[in-house]
Amino acid sequence: MSESATTVAKKRPEFRNINALTDLPSYRLPAAGIVSILHRISGFIMFLLMPFIIWMFDKSISSEISFEKFKAAFNIGMLGLPGVIWKLVALALIWAYLHHFIAGLRHLWMDTSHEAVSKEFGKISALVTLVVSIGLAFILALKLFGAY
Repeated sequence: MSESATTVAKKRPEFRNINALTDLPSYRLPAAGIVSILHRISGFIMFLLMPFIIWMFDKSISSEISFEKFKAAFNIGMLGLPGVIWKLVALALIWAYLHHFIAGLRHLWMDTSHEAVSKEFGKISALVTLVVSIGLAFILALKLFGAY
């Protein structure tokens, strides 16, 4: 008998439908998957907050009076919402931009040096993306909320 005939056949993987309520909470998404999902979410946040971005830009450069109104929105509040809420919206925008930019650079790096991409590189670059974007957002949050 040949050697291939005596080896035991490997069991083929079994594919089944998943139940989102029972299977997904126990699924451990790798860091690269988390960064990919957050990249999409950050792009959506920036798209959703585009009117706020345009308003901030307009108020900050139109005149000295409009700039004072801009500052007052973050210090006192506006439209019945306290200034802290507007600062949190701005912080969400800051994080979204930083994460989207850094994750985009990660994707560009992987696209241009595809021979160097491995599972280990994907994991490390995803962790670096998360740490850098959250770290920079934290530093800018301290500035936004007046810590320095």
